[in-house]
Amino acid sequence: MSELKPQARSVARLAAVQALYQMEVGQSGVEAVIREFTEHRFDRDIEGHTLAEADEGFFAELLRGVVQGQAEIDKAIVKRLAEGWKLERLDSTARAILRAGTWELTERADVPLEVVIDEYVELAKSFFEGAEPGFINGALDRIARDVRPG
Repeated sequence: MSELKPQARSVARLAAVQALYQMEVGQSGVEAVIREFTEHRFDRDIEGHTLAEADEGFFAELLRGVVQGQAEIDKAIVKRLAEGWKLERLDSTARAILRAGTWELTERADVPLEVVIDEYVELAKSFFEGAEPGFINGALDRIARDVRPG
């Protein structure tokens, strides 16, 4: 059993969304970004405050999973966008949130879907003040029904 606090997964999810954004915008590779976060971002002080501990293994698993499954993940997302919408039309951060959430819904059946959706909606609220958190909630809810029927 892991000794990490429950919030370590939340911190890993936030870092994963930031890393996915960074990879898309900066065209960085997954292993380089994992190494950067592990060596330079996790367990660091920022302005005298220590960042919360992250589940670094989960972070790496999530990033690698999104990259390896991105074609299927993107299909699952596009299926639940409004007719005529393209994934490229979404904000890069919203895309990162949806990709991470979709991977977790698809690949981590051990995490209740309500937890996954709530976590990513809360992340969306930290990045957006408008309608995006509601959009993320609706999209992930519909994707969850597709990938975890019943």
